[in-house]
This record gives sequence, C-alpha cells and structure tokens, in this order.
Amino acid sequence: MATNSGSMHFVMVPWLAFGHILPFAELARRIALQGHRVTLLSTPRNTRRLISIPPDLECLVRVVDVPLPRVERLPEDAEATIDLPSDDLRPCLRRAFDAAFSPKLSEILQAPEEDSSTRPDWVLIDYAAYWAPAAAASHGVPCAFVSLFSAAALGFFGPPAALMGLGKHARAKLEDLTSVPNYVPFPTTVAYRGYELRAMFKPGMIPNESEVSEGHRIAKSIEESQIVGVRSSRAFEPEWLQLVGELYGKPVIPLGMFPPPPITRAVAAGAGHEAALKWLDTQAPRSVVYVAFGSEVKLTSAQQQAIALGLEASGMPFLWAYRAPADSDSDTGGGGLPEGFEERVNGQQGLVCRGWVPQVIFLAHGSVGGFLTHAGLNSITEGLARGVRLVLLPLLFDQGLNARLLVEKKIAVEVARDEEDGSFTAEDVAAALRRVMVEDEGKEFGTKVQELAEVIGSDEVNDQCVRDFLRCLSDYSRQQQG
Repeated sequence: MATNSGSMHFVMVPWLAFGHILPFAELARRIALQGHRVTLLSTPRNTRRLISIPPDLECLVRVVDVPLPRVERLPEDAEATIDLPSDDLRPCLRRAFDAAFSPKLSEILQAPEEDSSTRPDWVLIDYAAYWAPAAAASHGVPCAFVSLFSAAALGFFGPPAALMGLGKHARAKLEDLTSVPNYVPFPTTVAYRGYELRAMFKPGMIPNESEVSEGHRIAKSIEESQIVGVRSSRAFEPEWLQLVGELYGKPVIPLGMFPPPPITRAVAAGAGHEAALKWLDTQAPRSVVYVAFGSEVKLTSAQQQAIALGLEASGMPFLWAYRAPADSDSDTGGGGLPEGFEERVNGQQGLVCRGWVPQVIFLAHGSVGGFLTHAGLNSITEGLARGVRLVLLPLLFDQGLNARLLVEKKIAVEVARDEEDGSFTAEDVAAALRRVMVEDEGKEFGTKVQELAEVIGSDEVNDQCVRDFLRCLSDYSRQQQG
C-alpha cells in the first residue's frame, strides 16, 4: 500500500452543507501540501460553487462528482442544506446523501489491494456518513472521523453510547441538556439554554422512526472509526480535547483550525463587492462590525428587525451579509428590515449586502474590528484567525455550546436573550456591541483575540497539526500491517 513509501491516499466524505464541504476542501488542500493524494466526494453543483483546487495540487486532489437520486419532496436542484426551503426537508437530503454516497464509496474501496494508485489508505468522514466505517472495514481500510464540532460540543454530549440514549452518561430527559454533565471534571458553563432546545426539537426538526437521527449518525461515526480528528487546537480548548479522548477511549487528535486562505480583492470585486470594499477603505481601523449568520439557519423577520435597529442604535459602522428571513418568500426583498432602514444607513452608517459575500476578505480588512455571528465553528475560526472581536447570537445545533465556551474564555460576548423564548431586543444587540467595541471591557477582548489570532491564523501552526494527525494515521497503518 501507499503508506510503505510514505505517501497515502485519502478518500474524504463531507456532509452536504457549505459549513462542512468548505473545511473538508481546505483540509484536503493542506493534506495535499504534505505530498499525499486525496479523493474528495461531493455533488456536481457543490463542486462547481464551492471547491477550487489550486493548479499546483490538481495532480494530488481528485474531486469526484456524485449525483443525487430523485427523492420525494427534495427540490430538484437541492444539493446542500442552504438549498432547502425549510428545515423539515433535511431528512430528504440525508436520504439522498445515503443513497448516492454509500455505493460510491464502496465502489472506490473495491480497488484491488495491489493497485496503490486508486486504493485508499484511509477514509475520512463527516458525521453524516455513519455507514462508511463498516464499509471501509469490510475492505480492510481504516476510517477516521473528522469532527467539525468543537471538542467542547463533543465532550458535552459524552461518549457515543450517550448520543444514542444508552449507558451511564445518557440523558434521561431533554432538560438534562441545560446543565453541565457530571463527568466534566472542570468548571464550565457549556450547556444549552431551554429556548435553544425548544428550537431544535420543534416539529419538523425531529426525525421519524424510519429516519437515522443526526445524533445516531455522529455516534456511529465516532464509535466505529479508529481515530478521531477534531477541528480544534490545544491553544483553544485543551481541557475539552483531553476529556473527549478519555470519553472515547481512542486517539483524539486536534487538526488545527485551518481557516480558509484569503481570496483576492479582485475576486471579491468581480462578484460585485467592489463598492463595499471601497466603503470599508473609508472607515477607521477596527471600527466596523461585520454581521453574518451563516448558511444553515435563517433568522425570522422579528429577529432581523431587532438586529437592524440594534445596529442603527449602536451608532457603529457595519457591513451586513443579509439573507432574507425564514418567513419571507424572497431572497431579494427586505422583508426582515424595518421600513426606511436601508435608506437611512446605506453608504453612511453601514451597508446591507445581498447574495454571495466574500466573508474572508471582509473579516481580513483593516477597518473591521467586530463580528456579530451565530457562533458556528467556521465563522468563529474565520473571525478569530483575523483577530476580530466576537458578539454571539447562537441559533441552532452546537452554536449555543460554542457561545458558552467563548464567553467563559472571555473572548466574546453573547447578546442577552429572554430565557423563556429566546427573544432579544434592539437594545440587547446594541449593548453587546458597545461592550465589545467601545467600552473599556472591549480592550481585554481585543487583546485576547489578537493573542489567539497568532495561533489560529498561523499556517505554520495549523500545518503542524495536520502533520501530527497524518503521522498518527500512518503509525496506525504500519502497526496494523506489522
């Protein structure tokens, strides 16, 4: 096999979400830079809009298009979660993913063992590909679970059995998720709020008995993989990484945070954002708040109105990567914005940008000093890598856990919320922005994020993490062969 010559071949299977495909593609790039070959699976539409392999690495990275089958209720062009008009269609996308990617992986795994050019040495999977470890094992190929969840989120949910409601660490009822588990040996506030759980377990978000839940997928992916890699850093959450290793009873290796490389200004300008960049050029250093809430979840009109009025009330310059609210029929209208808001602020206090937004280059701009975000790990990574201060408004999934972690480490502030329904006001938004950007407390946040930026944003540090992970995989393969 290829490991005998020091070079390995990896097959990578990310879930169909922008926040999963992009970091997998970046990890593929960093693995190829170490001289290894990668086969990255995705769908044709996602390949076109998300995956760009540098010309000098095209000989090492092969992107394989996997068309999705027709699935009842799934829109014809839906190939990622951002394409779904409502959350209750997520099970349809999972069914299509399983039906297409499982046989494709088996086809790749069936390469003859003596054919080192195509036979993989490792399969690297996202949480959704719960069927991959068993398929890989049947062909004598090991599997590693690549977690795009923080170590804190993994640790909070406990070992795989607990995710499936089994074992001594299982939660008996939903309310148990609002307190810190008793197996966590250090002080922490990482736990869910009641309103976050109610939002996640509302009708449409709960799979029926015929569906494989996301918790079950994560559990099987962890349990049946030989090694776990976590998109994290010992400089960021060392205590949680150690705990996860103890809970899983297998190697848990930090992969680094590997933020995406900055795109050029020409690319951003070519996508219609030259005016926004020129406006940023006129603003004072570290004065602008960048506002974005990711591709997974849409805010409601009421939430967007509160954010808009809060930005305006703060008096701070801002740039908003705007998406139409969940209760709007159009991605181009201003259904979530107060009447006259854009006319009052655009080009003066701030800008509202629609469509694709070059987040990386905006965060890297010298005038941007703050980031109002949903606390998804991708956005956290991109913000911290650029040394911007974070204001957090978590919405779903692991975002609340990430927010608690960042707040207790004193590198972010959460927008205050009503504990019953999770609502917030314009003043709540403005107050959180002032704490981070203009009040004396903000200086402490600025110092801490600048210190973290030197680690999280360092190619040298991130590439060393990738090398350590690859060395662990190579050592495992040699032990199995010996």
